Amino acid sequence: MDSLNLLIDIFKNKGYKLTNQRKALLEVLYENDGNVLSVEDLYSKTKSKCSQTNLSTIYRNLEILEEINLVHKTLIDNTTAFYKLKCEDSHHHHLICKGCGKTEAIDFCPFKDFKNNIPNNNFKITEHKFELFGYCKIV
Repeated sequence: MDSLNLLIDIFKNKGYKLTNQRKALLEVLYENDGNVLSVEDLYSKTKSKCSQTNLSTIYRNLEILEEINLVHKTLIDNTTAFYKLKCEDSHHHHLICKGCGKTEAIDFCPFKDFKNNIPNNNFKITEHKFELFGYCKIV
């Protein structure tokens, strides 16, 4: 996302009130752009900015941010949800470090021609995601 103000404007334009907790959560997501964060990490970082924040507020607002397409949710080891701001640039996929949460965009798309070859004409693909998990050199 290009700027925090743009992120806030998108949120408001979708009809949502910008509470102190929501602003703090958006700031945390923006400041950590490029990394996936667990709900617990988001809660801790948001609470340090806005002490009135509670865990249920984080969960509710992450649902809203997913609905309005501002955050990307991914499951690591099919159990723990991690979140990051959605990228607004070109179509791409991600390498995700299971150790530190760093994400790296990859331009390669293995599904580029796949949707044109699906035999079922009664199904329209609207989106897809491709994520590779592993460990970066730092871990």
